[in-house]
Amino acid sequence: MLLIGHGAVSSADADEKLNFIFILADDLGYMDVGFNNPKTFYETPHLDSLAASGMVFTDFYAACQVCSPTRASILTGKYPARTDTTNYFAGRRAEKFEPAHFNTVMALEEVTLAETFRDNGYQTFFAGKWHLGSSGHLPTDQGFQINKGGGGNGLPRSYFSPYKNVENLPAGPEGEFLTDRLAKESENFLKHAAKKDSPFLLYLSFYSVHTPLQAPKPLIEKYQRKAKKLGIDDEDGSFDPDGERQISANSKDSRKVRIRQDHAVYAAMVESLDSAIGRVMGRLDELGLRQTTAIVFMSDNGGLATSEGLPTSNLPLRGGKGWMYEGGIREPVIIRWPGVTSAGKVCTAPAVSTDFYPTMLEMAGLPLLPDQHVDGVSLVPLLKNPFSKFNRGPLFFHYPHYANQGGFPASAIRDGNYKLIQDLEDGAYELYDLSTDQKEHNNLEQLEAEKTEELAKALTDWRKEVDAKPLRKNAKTGAVPPVLW
Repeated sequence: MLLIGHGAVSSADADEKLNFIFILADDLGYMDVGFNNPKTFYETPHLDSLAASGMVFTDFYAACQVCSPTRASILTGKYPARTDTTNYFAGRRAEKFEPAHFNTVMALEEVTLAETFRDNGYQTFFAGKWHLGSSGHLPTDQGFQINKGGGGNGLPRSYFSPYKNVENLPAGPEGEFLTDRLAKESENFLKHAAKKDSPFLLYLSFYSVHTPLQAPKPLIEKYQRKAKKLGIDDEDGSFDPDGERQISANSKDSRKVRIRQDHAVYAAMVESLDSAIGRVMGRLDELGLRQTTAIVFMSDNGGLATSEGLPTSNLPLRGGKGWMYEGGIREPVIIRWPGVTSAGKVCTAPAVSTDFYPTMLEMAGLPLLPDQHVDGVSLVPLLKNPFSKFNRGPLFFHYPHYANQGGFPASAIRDGNYKLIQDLEDGAYELYDLSTDQKEHNNLEQLEAEKTEELAKALTDWRKEVDAKPLRKNAKTGAVPPVLW
């Protein structure tokens, strides 16, 4: 296995344009990677090596706790509430109230990150999960010149060829694993791109580790043996017997919560993802492109801990995919900028996925588009010095929907160390000081009433400014949600 080197890198030639590889994992939790969790059951040597050679962000957030909204936020530089892309592009679940209206495509009127790079002479390539629209709204309609596997689908029905529910990707040899195939397509693009004079943006958006839970048999057997050796090969101790308490007092249904990482198939999926990333990085080295290529890595939402196989644990973070708590929106993030980011540096400043757009433009030396990436702030000052006095301002979140994973409709704001969550069903607040309560177990809403009021006003003002959509009346019961802004 080729591991990514840990050594210092030299600055790229000033006349040579910076290439970009943006790697997006699907449903990978903050605690699923070694660089955030040295005690993880999973093995991520390539990502850990990348982290050691770049900068790790400890407090980086997805714009939403489910996939499509976060994906749109990266490419538009706008909060999902501003573009009405607040749920995954199929979700329609209703409970006490009807969910808010939302768009099921990323609008063609948006000048995407890919379009901006393409229009500035970059070769643009997309591989993997898109989930931002089908025909007429595919990657090739939104700035990517090549599309391998992107379509309206949110998950493969099978990770093994012949693939099911994966558009724009011809079947490979029988039994080929999809994660490996996407790495292969990316390697092929790199070989062709290296022969041209123009720089490139490679956007590798894995379907892994989203369900279905499938992986190559030898890897599964490896983790079955590992679990047995560690004495965690049965389900005793895997779940919280009082899972509802672990997630939220507002939970409307009882559901288990995984509290221990021990799922062999999921572990195999994580390793296959890591190995695929290692292959792409290895090809970059072979082509001599390491010093002229920036690498960005993140996941689109938190790990799946409360539903659909609940294969991972996000502890000590609360909740997971579908929840407004840290386990649902805090993500593993690495940025490696040759000659700028110092190897092994850690940045604790809060940031969010809308920030990638202006950050990457500034890294590339391209003009910013403030009217487009209106909700993004360039992180370049932090990449140059993670200890610089930098405050990008509050982070905002809005999810007026009922998540498949049990999460309740909510809005939230993080400002400094404080995070305020508002339940959209009844208007109730939860206030946490993340500097002392990362687990979000100590609600300060009454103890710090002044801070609650301050953040509540900021959240209300923001929702009005972006025209955030509320919950709607339940047509069957007549129940009307409270007016909160």
